[in-house]
Amino acid sequence: MKSLTDKVIAGARLSAGEAIGLASVEGPMVFELFFHANGIRQAFRGDRVDLCSIMNAKSGACPEDCSYCAQSSRAKAGLKPYPLMGKEVVLQRANEALEEGARRFCIVTSGLRPPAKELKTIASMITGIRKLGLLPCATLGLLGKDELRALKDAGLERYHHNLETSRRFFPEICSSHSYDDKLRTIEAVRASGLSLCSGGIFGMGEDWQDRIDMALALRELGADSIPVNFLIPVKGTRLEGLEPMSPLEALKIVSLYRFLLPDKEIRLCGGRAQTLGEMNALVFIAGADGLLIGNYLTKTGRRPEDDLRLIRQFGLRAHQKAQ
Repeated sequence: MKSLTDKVIAGARLSAGEAIGLASVEGPMVFELFFHANGIRQAFRGDRVDLCSIMNAKSGACPEDCSYCAQSSRAKAGLKPYPLMGKEVVLQRANEALEEGARRFCIVTSGLRPPAKELKTIASMITGIRKLGLLPCATLGLLGKDELRALKDAGLERYHHNLETSRRFFPEICSSHSYDDKLRTIEAVRASGLSLCSGGIFGMGEDWQDRIDMALALRELGADSIPVNFLIPVKGTRLEGLEPMSPLEALKIVSLYRFLLPDKEIRLCGGRAQTLGEMNALVFIAGADGLLIGNYLTKTGRRPEDDLRLIRQFGLRAHQKAQ
């Protein structure tokens, strides 16, 4: 394992075969994997932790059939949908996120993409978020270059669009849009000059090869931030019957991604509190250098003050707020 660590720190890329070898580590060797991932994190990312917060600005009634999502109109999760929130409400929440220690704030809407009128409103929100001193992000579905450039002109810094899983496994979780649809949006993000945030959800029935394939795809796509989400099997969704992932398996994924994407932000997001429990204290040792603080889209997360305390306890520092 040390030879692979030295190889990564020297600037070489691991192969899919080498990644499979790391994924096969079991028992006490898992903690050696964490040790080396932590060394790679320190070498490439230093002692800084990037903190973001999100807001579900438009919820539910989504026509897409993503099997993990409680906001799909095809799910029976009992969520009450609501339309796009007003600008004042969004900016109030953004200001709260700033006070809680976030550096980035992401506007999230349900649906394939917002209509043109809503995009204009969201652009105004983005300008307001930037003025507060936050880096604005957005998760708005399958947008094109013109729409993304308009949002960039309004102050958008980063666009979030997950691959969700590997190309092979994607049809198992969604049939209403394709993996190639996602790639086209990601290509538009890069063409518009925005920073790209893209990752996926783990524990949906995929195998280790799927996890590695997604990491390699993200490496080729040039993603800057990699959100690592763990499935919360929500009652009323097609994946409600799946067993939650074990904490050690979840942390192994974090370490594997640090080996494969050594210089990128590896950000723990949805399902962290529910999946890791007390082992959440190991997130940085396993290789993470970013956190989503506060609540998720439809589920509660950890208190921001608890995450800030954890960062200090490990001798790390949250990134300075945007200017």
